[in-house]
Amino acid sequence: MFNPTTLVGFHTIISFVAIFAGIVVVARVLSGALPALWTELFLVTAVITSATGFLFPFTQILPSHIVGAIALAVLAATLAAQYVFHFAGPWRAVHAAGLVASLYFLLFVLIAQAFMKIGVLNRLAPTQSEAPFAIAQVVLLAAMVWAGWRALRAFHPGGWVARP
Repeated sequence: MFNPTTLVGFHTIISFVAIFAGIVVVARVLSGALPALWTELFLVTAVITSATGFLFPFTQILPSHIVGAIALAVLAATLAAQYVFHFAGPWRAVHAAGLVASLYFLLFVLIAQAFMKIGVLNRLAPTQSEAPFAIAQVVLLAAMVWAGWRALRAFHPGGWVARP
């Protein structure tokens, strides 16, 4: 049974909030807007979900730890682009790419978790080395590369309008 008061429950809820907020933010960025409140919610929850992933017991470095470390590094650059460099020069592109990449990492893990925990998906790819898992991840990667390209095109100076 799902319990939101456990670490797993908290991590799961924060992950879904981060994914939802990330989808809203990236969709708005693609249209040339940067929604301030949604962006803050996305960045905070993405950092929390990536960081809490390291709190689960482990005895060796797992792929999830590597993804989490990369995600935190991307989030650090994205936050620096916004709060330290205020989108100056190339930092505007770093921010746009960082938002998309951060959402990609969350969705990548969501797909991996879905194939582990949802029966019908697990039967299609029990070891996550089967074609259905690879196809899902390739489709996600293609969509996020497209979104990243569009976000970089939309980032031009004066292109983003901060909105709540």
